[in-house]
Amino acid sequence: MRGKKAPHRDLLPDQKFSNIQVAKFINYLMQDGKKTIAKQIVYRAFEIIQEKEQKDPLETFLSAIKNVSPSLEVKSRRVGGANYQIPIPVRGERRFNLACRWILTAARGKHGSPMFERLARELLAAASNEGDAVKKRADVQKMAEANRAFAHFSK
Repeated sequence: MRGKKAPHRDLLPDQKFSNIQVAKFINYLMQDGKKTIAKQIVYRAFEIIQEKEQKDPLETFLSAIKNVSPSLEVKSRRVGGANYQIPIPVRGERRFNLACRWILTAARGKHGSPMFERLARELLAAASNEGDAVKKRADVQKMAEANRAFAHFSK
């Protein structure tokens, strides 16, 4: 590996909810450096959640992230000429990253309505343990469980 490792930069919490996880989610949603548009999408999605459910949108967001976060994933490893899918536990930072990625992929995959509506629907579905992102987590967990026999190949 050449050079130094990039220094870890601390992220400022978002302005409306003063939450670092919401700020990270906005950054994951952002495309082409258009942060104001990403903020508008997230905040409008939170407003829709507030109107529909009459619950705190921050709580809904955090429970959606918790429900979509995987605890195990598989990693491909070559042992003696054969590739094995080895289940490994997921670190906390990667867990949040995967959950955000899966929620955004599920919201982007739907068509026919504005992004903030799709995002609100996906967050509500994930908060109630349904939707495409939760299905993706279940698939990953199922794959890890199916390959539990190869766990002894992990370092």
